Amino acid sequence: MSNITDDILDIVASKAMVDRAKLLPEAKLTDLQISSLDVVEIVFALEDKFGIQIPFNANDSKVEFQTVGEVISAVEKLVAAKKA
Repeated sequence: MSNITDDILDIVASKAMVDRAKLLPEAKLTDLQISSLDVVEIVFALEDKFGIQIPFNANDSKVEFQTVGEVISAVEKLVAAKKA
């Protein structure tokens, strides 16, 4: 597991108050009872941590991240793009 992944999981666990051991890539955010408000806080924390802009519209009913793995993948891609 990369340092980025560890940092992402730490932030998700902290902001959503979810046991980090439950944050498996295939775990659905809704199954972990992570609310849309939690997702907003997670997005802001990830943006601050990595200096990135995550395309996320809190006012849109469409869910952009359904699993922990999708969150990790999106952040890793944005961090890689920032370095390029």
